[in-house]
Amino acid sequence: MKHGEKLARTLVEDRVCACVNIIPKLTSIYHWKDEIVVDNEALLIMKTEETHTSALWEVVKKNHPYEVPEYVVLPIQWGSQDYLDWISQNVKSL
Repeated sequence: MKHGEKLARTLVEDRVCACVNIIPKLTSIYHWKDEIVVDNEALLIMKTEETHTSALWEVVKKNHPYEVPEYVVLPIQWGSQDYLDWISQNVKSL
């Protein structure tokens, strides 16, 4: 199983995310240790509640193969109430 799939499964199994989308074959170009790196990566979009962002970060750090994994939080500006309720029902209570 690829790193992204393994991490996504762990996040959902641990109930810190209700759903993780994997966008494969993403090309990233970035500075790392005084060099420009071009890397093929996958982007994971993780759906959770705002109260779970710290717990989610801890699971990502523990399971991600990178020394400095990308982790940014984008707020949900709007969403269908049914979907937002589904997210709430599928993450564990803190």
